[in-house]
Amino acid sequence: MKKLGIAVVVIAVLAVVATVALKKLTHTIDTLLPDPEQCTASVGGHTATLTPEQAGNAALITAIAVRRGLPARAATIAIATAMQESKLYNLTTGDRDSLGLFQQRPSQGWGTRTQILDPVHATNAFYDALVKIDGYQTMVITEAAQRVQRSGYPEAYAQHEPDGRALASALTGYSTHAFGCRLDVPQAGSGKPRALRRELTRLYGDLIGTPTVRGSTMTVPIPAGGTGPRNGWSAAQYLVAQADRFGIRSVSYAGRRWSAGKSDAWHTGTASVRRITVTLG
Repeated sequence: MKKLGIAVVVIAVLAVVATVALKKLTHTIDTLLPDPEQCTASVGGHTATLTPEQAGNAALITAIAVRRGLPARAATIAIATAMQESKLYNLTTGDRDSLGLFQQRPSQGWGTRTQILDPVHATNAFYDALVKIDGYQTMVITEAAQRVQRSGYPEAYAQHEPDGRALASALTGYSTHAFGCRLDVPQAGSGKPRALRRELTRLYGDLIGTPTVRGSTMTVPIPAGGTGPRNGWSAAQYLVAQADRFGIRSVSYAGRRWSAGKSDAWHTGTASVRRITVTLG
């Protein structure tokens, strides 16, 4: 019995030592490995987590709703639909001839293959169909999405409503500094200011002023009053969502600053509500 007791003690000690060693090894590995790049929208206690590519597509879908003057509910429906149809990736294949973010079919009149693979065209086509539905603003997600998509699995859209609502609230600007990305810091010279300026102008039009570029800094004027600050937050958070594509290092707006690195948070700053300042690699 005495030997048995000693054996139990030895086993217990070895277990403790092994546990400590495992924790140290795990910590070392976590320190050496880079943090995964991801984006989050946190609104009302719910957090939606996406890859940078997914986030960029969600932001584009939302920006088009903002430009068209549609309610945030329209963006929620569109994002939830795209999450179900394509997981927010611009797919080049699908069931039969289905393509793109919404798995639209050329044979069903959504456009040519090239048009549907353009996310701007695909999103506008979705909204064109959605706004024709009387009362879509108050419909449950499944009903509104199904009226547009005619899916064989209409109830599947409902599971994406919480994520869609959080993303739409943040990316329309109703929820400020609620969307952020944890990204690697872009290398010097990797920024694409001219391409970014073209895209902002295409998507937001006269909701923002004309972006100007000086060196590695872009300034985006935001109109005062009315919906200006909300549109400003929509554009600012859109820029964060596209940071990986365009080599953006930081975005500053309305007293907040987001920077690429190990945090996805917006920190307190001194930025004006009248302009967004973007620093590129």
